[in-house]
Amino acid sequence: MIMMKRISILVLLTTLTLSTFACDICGCGVGSYYIGILPEFSKKIAGIRYRYNTLRTHIGAGGAITYLTTEETYRTAEVWGGWTIGTRFRVMGYVPVSFNEKLNQGITTRRNGLGDAGIQGFYQLFDNRRTVGRKLLVHSLWLGGGVKLPTGRYDAAEKNTGTESANIFQLGSGSVDFTFNGMYDIRLQDAGINMAASYKVNTRNGEDYRYGNKFSANAQAYYKFRIRDFVTIAPNAGVMYERAGEDDDDGFSVDVSGGYALLGTFGAEVTFSRIAVGANFQAPMSQDLAGGFVKANNRAMAHISYIL
Repeated sequence: MIMMKRISILVLLTTLTLSTFACDICGCGVGSYYIGILPEFSKKIAGIRYRYNTLRTHIGAGGAITYLTTEETYRTAEVWGGWTIGTRFRVMGYVPVSFNEKLNQGITTRRNGLGDAGIQGFYQLFDNRRTVGRKLLVHSLWLGGGVKLPTGRYDAAEKNTGTESANIFQLGSGSVDFTFNGMYDIRLQDAGINMAASYKVNTRNGEDYRYGNKFSANAQAYYKFRIRDFVTIAPNAGVMYERAGEDDDDGFSVDVSGGYALLGTFGAEVTFSRIAVGANFQAPMSQDLAGGFVKANNRAMAHISYIL
């Protein structure tokens, strides 16, 4: 049973934060909140994640490349942890450091520093277990919410570049934002499916700019293979959907913002006793971001974590 719980953690780690990219691609705001597979660590967990994300901005009509077209890269290193209180409450937090870069006409601009930190809490509504034939069927539902703090720098000058541009090259949003989350997981012995949904409510920052609210949902299938008593491999695959409303700048709607993205995800996780390592890859399958001025490319994440 302990091994089964650790594997659920591993699948979680593959997807838990694809969240908190330095740039929230869908909606052109800062801080995505993709929760992922339900964690089932018994007490505490801590780790480090590294995420890599690229996109193209200032795209011309019909996807044309112009002298304004810019290649942007977002790298984030993040310390995160989780703590289970009793049997029904769980708290998770993260602190990211971002390394942003954009390239236009041979000129590279960089913006590095602390990103927006946050904390999320969850309550377990139910956790049912029963046997189906000779196999164990487990399903559970968690609901919760969280808050993102404006610890990352927001540069108001970035939105006033003199060209029609998405306001995404930021370390932070400059605002206190809130999330509402739900996670459902069902597993028959070693095979499982996880579904999660999140709604993020953004508030107005000190520069009178508000990023559009965002809805995201995902479904992941996973299976665990026990190689030895202390080594387990868990491949996983699924889809993720994101949609966000338009931004608001001083009471006016921002045309170059909002939109949707549908991505396919796959990855693998490995656990060695209390050490968990893994990686995840996400590829866009369909998208319409910032009125066509932004194109999301592939994303990737790797992690190493310790189960306390």
